[in-house]
Amino acid sequence: MRGPLVVVGDALLDIDIEGTAERLCPDAPVPVVDVTARRRRPGGAGLAALIAARQGVEVVLVAGVGTDDHGRELSGLLAEHVRLVDLPFQGATPCKTRVRVAGQSLLRVDSGEGQVLDGPLGAHLPPVLNNAGAVLVADYGRGTTRNSSLRRALRGLPSDVPLVWDPHGRGAEPVERADLVVPNRAEAAYFTGTQHLDSAAGAGRELLRRWGCRAVAVTLGCEGAMLVPPHRGQPFPVPRARSVRSSADVCGAGDSFAVAVALTMAEGSERPDAVSEAVDAASRFVADGGASHLATSQERAVATDPTAGRPALEDGATGGRNALDVAADVRRGGGRLVATGGCFDLLHPGHVRLLQRARELGDALVVCMNSDDSVRRLKGPGRPVVGEADRRHLLEALEPVDAVAVFDESSPSALLDELRPDVWVKGGDYDLASLPEADVVHRHGGRTVFVPLVEGYSTTRLLSGLSTAV
Repeated sequence: MRGPLVVVGDALLDIDIEGTAERLCPDAPVPVVDVTARRRRPGGAGLAALIAARQGVEVVLVAGVGTDDHGRELSGLLAEHVRLVDLPFQGATPCKTRVRVAGQSLLRVDSGEGQVLDGPLGAHLPPVLNNAGAVLVADYGRGTTRNSSLRRALRGLPSDVPLVWDPHGRGAEPVERADLVVPNRAEAAYFTGTQHLDSAAGAGRELLRRWGCRAVAVTLGCEGAMLVPPHRGQPFPVPRARSVRSSADVCGAGDSFAVAVALTMAEGSERPDAVSEAVDAASRFVADGGASHLATSQERAVATDPTAGRPALEDGATGGRNALDVAADVRRGGGRLVATGGCFDLLHPGHVRLLQRARELGDALVVCMNSDDSVRRLKGPGRPVVGEADRRHLLEALEPVDAVAVFDESSPSALLDELRPDVWVKGGDYDLASLPEADVVHRHGGRTVFVPLVEGYSTTRLLSGLSTAV
């Protein structure tokens, strides 16, 4: 891109309270949630900015943030990833708290009535917008898109700066300069006044006519998206390219879609290609655990509420220790234990990437490694190439790995029954039907996440190449 991605919108503080629910309250027919972890992250436009920044993109976030405790915390979470340009703001910083049990949201509590004011922006903002590689408006109905000065600045963007607009029912309508507006199904129904959206294509045509923008893409969750091009062009569906479990956490999927569209258009792609890439990006985002898997370095250092008095698990603090001790420490600290497994024979970049992605999903990573006997039963008499002790030593030396546990069976089910991880990670060449151990993980309240493979790397392929070379 010629410049940074500029995200304009309403930043929120998101809090996830994770816990278990095994009994009902004695004085009301509601579940009692025993809290195991509290995690904070940027939400709203802040989440969109964080998603982009995690891809190595330079990001400027134009948003209003309050001076209250939640605002200071939000600013701190954003500071390590994006440059924040303040908008005039009044009131308490909006905060959304989700209570989650076994990977499912049980309740959401919203607080903070703060709004971006309709006031002057100052001379510093137009250059920020005009020098952007792309501009993404992430509207969360907190006044940003109603600021008249900001709307004028967005209308005056240079023609070669893509403007993507993610609308909200409580926000203002997009400016006609928008290159692509990306409402979800519910937002499209709201803006067209249709209670039940029967035709995404019809809604897109109506919104294109009403807003005067250059194109509309109605996002349809697991069904992908419907792109309605300009000039009475024929609408066409963009299906998703991968399967995602219906129980997966979809929080942040829309932000992931909008970010991918903006970044792809900034690289010169046409709208159909950008929407197709964005559908796939949103599917990957959900498959990787949704918004709940994102954590800043501050969040990793403090996995629980700082006021709760529980010790946090520091990165790398458990390297080389017994896996069950690591699991116990994580649970005592209210953190999230991640586990992954495999033979890890002839360690290669695909393995390392899997371990890095797995570690990002929680506060400690335990690798369940097949013993030499187990590898031989699975792979044949010529395997493993690298012995058990050396494989374990190599894994323990890697930064993402907190502990290694060796198992002799063909499946790590018995080991996982002891570890009880919150997240079980496997490569994208697996599915739930081929993982009998997934039932064990889910029985203890955990979830299974599939991480996309790195193309071109596998132990079998490496061995085949070696034999050919010899």
